[in-house]
Amino acid sequence: MKKNFFLILVVVSTLISCSDYQKLLKSDDVELKYNKAVEYFNKGEFVRAATLFDAIAVYYKGTDRSEIVLNYIAKSYMGQKDYYTASEYFKTYVKTFPKGSLAAEAKYMIGYCYYLESPDVRLDQTQTKNAISALQEFLDIYPENQRVQDANKLLEELTNKLAYKEYLNAKLYFNLGNYLATNLSNNYQSAVITAQNALKKYPSTSYREDLLILILDSKYQEAVQSSEEKKNERYQATIDEYYNYINEFPNGKYKIEADKILNDAKRIVKN
Repeated sequence: MKKNFFLILVVVSTLISCSDYQKLLKSDDVELKYNKAVEYFNKGEFVRAATLFDAIAVYYKGTDRSEIVLNYIAKSYMGQKDYYTASEYFKTYVKTFPKGSLAAEAKYMIGYCYYLESPDVRLDQTQTKNAISALQEFLDIYPENQRVQDANKLLEELTNKLAYKEYLNAKLYFNLGNYLATNLSNNYQSAVITAQNALKKYPSTSYREDLLILILDSKYQEAVQSSEEKKNERYQATIDEYYNYINEFPNGKYKIEADKILNDAKRIVKN
């Protein structure tokens, strides 16, 4: 009985709330709509808030409140996790109020929306690149803003993501080995080139050591599986690559693996 009474109470309350909201939508009282929209926003009812703010935005054009309403709309879509629409409203704010009181925040939020839309590393990374571009633009324009530290952290995470994607691509070539290799190229060479390009593009990545050991191992495997006339040259290249790794990471996590490669390469070159 108590449970049924509670359910009835909830249903009645919901119906009354919906009825009040529908009346509010039809109302001509713009100030009332604004105040209720703010109230809905603060309660986390972002769909209702966005609907009301959208409805009254036109009435505040050319006024000081126009900036505030536009910002509320963008953040209401953020609350709905509709980051694409939110970013479009933040862009509109920056375009409409380039020197507005919330311009710096809006500029940062554009990049943050892209960041939130950045997909799994194995998928297309267009949104990741958009986020990097937008956040870098924010840093260039507002180098002293309080959001600078946050933006730099996001940039580091995003660039590491791109570096990791390159690492996975290089690792894939490495795992393929000589499968479908030709006289002109092989997958170990492709692994080396992909990893080297990643290091050039993302020199400060946290995956730097992983990329360096992958280059060393790729050159070593290429030497092991090469023809007799090319073995000496490729083992020497492996030895040179060992020192590239060990000079940067003298006590690195792959040191034991690297030392084994070096000893084997030196033994074969000596013989």
